[in-house]
Amino acid sequence: MTENRFDVRPVSGALGAEVRGVPLDSLTDADFATVRELLLKHLVLFFPDAAGLEPEAHKAFGRRFGELEVHPFLPKLPGHDEIVVLDSDEGARADVWHTDVTFSPAPPIASVLQLVECPPAGGDTMWSNQYLAYEAVSAPVRDLLDGLTAVHVFEHPNGSFRSEAEHPVVRTHPETGRRSLYVNRMFTRRIPQLTPGESDALLNHLFEVSESPQRVCRYRWVPGAVAVWDNRVTQHYAVNDYAGRRVGRRVTILGDKPVGEAPRWPHHEAGALSASTSR
Repeated sequence: MTENRFDVRPVSGALGAEVRGVPLDSLTDADFATVRELLLKHLVLFFPDAAGLEPEAHKAFGRRFGELEVHPFLPKLPGHDEIVVLDSDEGARADVWHTDVTFSPAPPIASVLQLVECPPAGGDTMWSNQYLAYEAVSAPVRDLLDGLTAVHVFEHPNGSFRSEAEHPVVRTHPETGRRSLYVNRMFTRRIPQLTPGESDALLNHLFEVSESPQRVCRYRWVPGAVAVWDNRVTQHYAVNDYAGRRVGRRVTILGDKPVGEAPRWPHHEAGALSASTSR
């Protein structure tokens, strides 16, 4: 389908669309408004013909969505502190389902990733739709989830950085008003209103629902292609099935505190923030 002058092609039934004919480095305000509407509709957009996007233009496009984050520890492109470099030769292989930086009190609202070098085969990225994940949970469980929070944690292996935050298990999208699951396998550690055993069992179930193939799209990169995703309602997974080098450049847009239903129960003593965990 074509929206205005853009050629828009859905890539799966769950989420994702490829968009052609869009000069990301020279968007008019009307064009950007269309891109933003498409992002809210499809949750992740792919721009395969963006090979000429230079670092300054990459940052400028990201700033159309909001202020850019400077990541606390990931390597940066020299001269561009807002651009994170994800280089497989340096160990950057995010092959666990996750939502970016949920260990922050205000996780990013969106990310803009350009693959500047791709392996000859493999190295795809998958995204999952967390609106659909929430809707797939039975009504009694949804009722329980609406009163729970979850603790998200990241600690750098060398001990140089640690952060944790508590967010609602079900997040209400600030622009659409729709609800989605907001837990992920990489960073979510526990549900503090439950016992440790209850928390582990429920989280494992929610992870399975979140990652189910019928709620996923998969994208095969070409050099220079750009992906933009709504970090408030998606998870993603970089498939580690390739030989050779894979290099991406990413900017993330600063977010706000996730909002959901107020917790209906106090913390269980063993699940309080900063408590030890087996996860």
